[in-house]
Amino acid sequence: MEIKESLKELVSNLPQQPGIYRYYDEEDQLLYVGKAKNLKNRVSSYFNSSKQHSYKTRKMVAQIHQIRYTVVNSEQEALLLENSLIKTNQPKYNILLKDDKTFPYLCVSDEPFPRVFITRQPEKKEGKYYGPYSKPQAMNTIYELLHELYTLRTCQLSLTQANIQAQKFKVCLEYHIGNCKGPCEGKQQLTEYEQDMEQVHHILKGNLGMVKSYFKEKMMTCAENLEFEKAQEFKQKLQRLENYQSRSLVVNPTIQVLDVFSIVSEEKNAFINYLKIKDGAIIHSQNVHVKKKLDETDEEILSFVIFDLRQVHHSKASEVITNLALEPEEPSSLTYSLPKIGDKKKLVDLSLKNALLYKRDKMKAYVKASPDEPTQSVKELQKALQMDKPPVHIECFDNSNIQGTDPVASMVYFQNGKPLKREYRHFNIKTVEGPNDFASMQEIVSRRYKRLLEEKKELPDLIIIDGGKGQLSSACLALKEVGIYGQIPIIGIAKRLEEIYLPEDEVPLHISKRSSGLKLIQKARDEAHRFAIEFHRLKRSKRSLISELEKIEGVGKATIEKLLRHFKSVKKIKEAPQEELEQVVGKAKAEVLLSAFEGMKKEEN
Repeated sequence: MEIKESLKELVSNLPQQPGIYRYYDEEDQLLYVGKAKNLKNRVSSYFNSSKQHSYKTRKMVAQIHQIRYTVVNSEQEALLLENSLIKTNQPKYNILLKDDKTFPYLCVSDEPFPRVFITRQPEKKEGKYYGPYSKPQAMNTIYELLHELYTLRTCQLSLTQANIQAQKFKVCLEYHIGNCKGPCEGKQQLTEYEQDMEQVHHILKGNLGMVKSYFKEKMMTCAENLEFEKAQEFKQKLQRLENYQSRSLVVNPTIQVLDVFSIVSEEKNAFINYLKIKDGAIIHSQNVHVKKKLDETDEEILSFVIFDLRQVHHSKASEVITNLALEPEEPSSLTYSLPKIGDKKKLVDLSLKNALLYKRDKMKAYVKASPDEPTQSVKELQKALQMDKPPVHIECFDNSNIQGTDPVASMVYFQNGKPLKREYRHFNIKTVEGPNDFASMQEIVSRRYKRLLEEKKELPDLIIIDGGKGQLSSACLALKEVGIYGQIPIIGIAKRLEEIYLPEDEVPLHISKRSSGLKLIQKARDEAHRFAIEFHRLKRSKRSLISELEKIEGVGKATIEKLLRHFKSVKKIKEAPQEELEQVVGKAKAEVLLSAFEGMKKEEN
């Protein structure tokens, strides 16, 4: 499987240390979180062409646009951190690459005196599910812990208040051996049972700190009331819970809510790592690159980043530990500390290790090629068009219609020779009637740059028009309307001979067919054409489908709008069961629709 050019450098420079890696798509959405004993070897294996990957893995790898990682001290810590991040972020492929129904869940049933049971077939109606657990032994450990700490029923009796009062049930062996308090005979009150279930939910969510505090409080209260046997029971439960909780650095029971920051810097740049700790576990890791503007000190930069990241991630931690000595600027409940020994020092060291690796990666990439450095194709295009500066930001326009129906247009955006799809735009033609490509081009170019000027956004370095002299002249008129003609270079490309037209120049420009600059123009033109055609087809298809509904006698525009609002497409309307149609438009119109759809099927056959 071929690795993208943009990722080669990063993968080749990954550390050969344990940690977790995260894959992101072009929209910066998290695709996958994985653990590794050796980060470089593990991540490289995804791009190994000799290895047979599954379809889902190949599909995921094709979407990878960015790779980020966090190093830890051991494989066990990597496992714990991976688990924490998956639970917090629910990445797309951590779910899709594992068929959830083959992995066990713990379910807390939705019934009076809820049960906790293991299942491999989750049904949302049954209760609240926790999982899936990739390692059954870990799930069994939690399941056994819950039954050690609390007397939870295991029977499947319907313990409604009416059934209990009617004395329909008798206590079983579980009651006699002390594993159940007999709610079936009313020997345990629902309020007492629900208090235990509240603690069960906290444990399953990983909020062990709240449960430990609850046990400590109960133990102290019982001791004050001279109920020493009960106090001893709560003490034993507290010890079981502490024994269960891992002593790893990544999940440390002595550390609760905490923010960890570290900074390393050089003359023009600073690199910060942030670890967010909750109940002893790392639930978020982030690296930040700051370009220095003046002579800011590391303390000033770190203070700014701490404030910003805590706001973004809604941190409620009252303590921040760092690798620099900081003081709050004004009196507040927030405290800064610079740990010298212990687990907090280890956390700062871990954060600092990540900051140093992030700096190494960034500086290597910067030395190889600055992100602001124009690509070869951009440089060649600048030379061919004799431009004052390289056309790093290019916008290309095209319009589409068939015999004047459903006229639409598109604009594609290229940044440093590459398409930036999130900036693509579709246009519905609003002021032009009939097949008039020139007027349509004038309208969309005028609308685009009028809006950019109003919003005070960056104008492109080059505008490309898909068409010859006519379309180019129309676009120039639009630029004159908004008052920026002459400020932005603009060209037109004719399809037949790939001739390049310049404003007010009768003789077209011919660029060498081998030029990467011409290929960039062609790529932008083809992409704009594709984008416009797709939009036109979608619009035409939608119109024809709606007209198909309008032909049905007794179905008006209001009904069609209601159906489309609910089902989103005509195809889904046709496939909908009668009961759902009746819920949306009523029984009578549902029958009319079904009858019409049946007639359409017969005509097709």
